[in-house]
Amino acid sequence: MNSDAVRNDMPKRALFHALGLTDEEIERPLIGIVSSQNEVVPGHMNLDKIVEAVKMGVSMAGGTPLAFPAIAVCDGIAMGHRGMKYSLVTRELIADSTEAMALAHAFDALVMVPNCDKNVPGLLMAAARLNLPTIFVSGGPMMAGRVDGQKTSFSSASEAAGAFAAGKIDEAKLKDFEYHTCPTCGSCSGMYTANSMNCLTEVLGMGLKGNGTIPAVYSERLMLAKHAGMQVMELLKKNILPRDIMTKEAFENALTVDMALGCSTNSMLHLPAIAHECGIEIDLSIANQISDRTPNLCHLAPAGHTYMEDLNEAGGVYAVMNELTKKNLLHTDLMTVTGKTVGENIAPCKNRDPEVIRPIDNPYSTTGGIAVLHGNLAPEGCVVKRSAVSPSMLAHEGPARVFECEEDAMTAITGGKIHEGDVIVIRYEGPKGGPGMREMLNPTSAIMGCGLGESVALITDGRFSGATRGAAIGHVSPEAAVGGPIALVKDGDLISIDIMKNTLEVRVSEEEMAKRRKEWHAPEKKLTGYLKRYAKLVTDGMHGAVVD
Repeated sequence: MNSDAVRNDMPKRALFHALGLTDEEIERPLIGIVSSQNEVVPGHMNLDKIVEAVKMGVSMAGGTPLAFPAIAVCDGIAMGHRGMKYSLVTRELIADSTEAMALAHAFDALVMVPNCDKNVPGLLMAAARLNLPTIFVSGGPMMAGRVDGQKTSFSSASEAAGAFAAGKIDEAKLKDFEYHTCPTCGSCSGMYTANSMNCLTEVLGMGLKGNGTIPAVYSERLMLAKHAGMQVMELLKKNILPRDIMTKEAFENALTVDMALGCSTNSMLHLPAIAHECGIEIDLSIANQISDRTPNLCHLAPAGHTYMEDLNEAGGVYAVMNELTKKNLLHTDLMTVTGKTVGENIAPCKNRDPEVIRPIDNPYSTTGGIAVLHGNLAPEGCVVKRSAVSPSMLAHEGPARVFECEEDAMTAITGGKIHEGDVIVIRYEGPKGGPGMREMLNPTSAIMGCGLGESVALITDGRFSGATRGAAIGHVSPEAAVGGPIALVKDGDLISIDIMKNTLEVRVSEEEMAKRRKEWHAPEKKLTGYLKRYAKLVTDGMHGAVVD
């Protein structure tokens, strides 16, 4: 070792020795393990075991693993109060803090261990930004619960709360849902945001087979983590980098599988944000083109009565992808973290249950699970999970019932003030207006619980939980806080929705809207701390709510 290297490296080696590292460990590649483990989030409580398995895999393959944390918010616990303002905004905090830790400590490669909601996209954004050899292994989905002998999940608990408020179930039945819908650790058991993003991580090529579907409580999940730890060393040796994997074509694959799986509408926020970090700009108008040619093959909860454990047994994400290749709907020559192409990965994976994964010639629908709507109420677009909308609500026209925040809407719904045919409008809940773009699971669950799911629509510049079902249209852009048309709607205005035609219109003349715009003033909100900075810098929902 030359004298300059000794002078520069010795003080750093002294600090590594303070960690208990030997000379041999210091000479090996240093692999950062980004752990989202905490004792707050059910999907993250088991990640310490995943991390230990990853460390074992890294060590077996000749690396030195060093773990550091990433924060995690439980959207379900944050739902319905000011805490939800802090959910989406953590995506940027996670990406920024991971960037800082990885570069400050000069890691050679990374293993990301996320699970719920914003950790997955936040760490994918960090991976793209850092462009170090990186692999993902999630904590896995929760097992489905059971109430009255039927499988159930978190969305059922939310809707039970609405049913109780409407007097449709008693307190004993409410308690039954409370204790039996979330029976294990893991990300909630339906195709909600966490599971959507963990599945799409496989599709993007950043996770191994089963990353999105192997249940959290299965020992197979620990084996997957060991293999991820071993495989990151192969990525390092071969210098396979995230931006080699997450190409424009990989994002097209992700949008295609998104449509086939019927993923959460939050994927329409996260995929553009991840692509942005890769230097790729996604115009979400292509989502409808992809949806038009992509059949919807899965109806997992909340859209149907199958769950992540069922998708895993049916063959998982790779089996869905294999079905899609039968009509040449995927790019199959793309590199992945396995060191093989998409086509090589999915070739052996067959559909083992045509009731869970419909064959491509017998889909739930010939078009995809998500639609992007445009019209004079959303000139830049808005998003709906079409596969979770009742056929009777795919086209709807009704009078607007306007609310300036989620809480006011909840009071009206649970107070019996909403009637069949109404279109609830909740505004000033967008990325800037919230700020933080709160999820609206409580109002949508209350609508379902009150028996109005077949007759009432909800429109917002906020967003929805993956557990939401019904005619729930979010991400309306431009948002109300910047003077978008949604800010100008008044009670009684007729709103027309046609999800199959991808349109959203308010039946008010251009002259009247222009008059209202002259009279409009943005409401003032007293913000402090991180939310104040976030509100100044965040873009709208149709551009991924990225911070520029």
